[in-house]
Amino acid sequence: MVSRPDRRAGVVVISRQRPTQIFRQPVVGLLEQLGIAAGDVGLYDRALTHRSTTGHHNERLEFLGDAWLGFVIAEAIYQRFPQADEGQLTRLRASLVNREVLAGVALELNLGAYLSLGEGELKSGGWRRASILGNALEALLGAVYLDQGAERARELVLTLFHTRLETVSPGTVSKDAKTRLQEWLQARQRALPCYLTRAVEQQAERQIFRVECVVEGEPEPFPGSGDSRRRAEQAAAERALAVLTGAGAHTE
Repeated sequence: MVSRPDRRAGVVVISRQRPTQIFRQPVVGLLEQLGIAAGDVGLYDRALTHRSTTGHHNERLEFLGDAWLGFVIAEAIYQRFPQADEGQLTRLRASLVNREVLAGVALELNLGAYLSLGEGELKSGGWRRASILGNALEALLGAVYLDQGAERARELVLTLFHTRLETVSPGTVSKDAKTRLQEWLQARQRALPCYLTRAVEQQAERQIFRVECVVEGEPEPFPGSGDSRRRAEQAAAERALAVLTGAGAHTE
């Protein structure tokens, strides 16, 4: 007996218990959506192929796209905020180029519908995982850069991030917990913290990272958890700050 197709985020999986077949949306549909007349469709197909599959995957394109995205966003905020100092520019870029934002852009493009994933990632809902979506978006940008050239790739980045670039400003971006902890320690001439990943657990359709923030001179590390390594480290830094700033004479 064949089970009914399970439709999730534009992806059709046969059998909810053990997905064995996936019907990807043709990549040409995505290219049409983006207004790209591809010179090499295979390049884009590779950009949307996760390493959990056999054969070529998107990690090299992801590397290129990550660098290109960071440069274009850095250039855009440098020109947009001429009075911002280096620290402000760094925080602005970090607020625009991070896993959560990239996954959000990927969801707006329905990128999960075009991904090629191995069976394990299919079973765990990989087409909805922020890390996979964000990496695929970067790989897609890398493919556009190679296939269409720098100017077209720049235009695409600015189009995809237009609303976010319009709404961000130095006044709306605060220092994250890791930065605040680092500055707190530096002001007291203490060593910088280090972050250790202790475990990565699979829970339902997401991963949970468990990390520890180790601060020299403190008897115990400060734990943190989250659905990405970055969030877990931020949570650990928040806990460290809460303890250290409330410890009084013990931390001075």
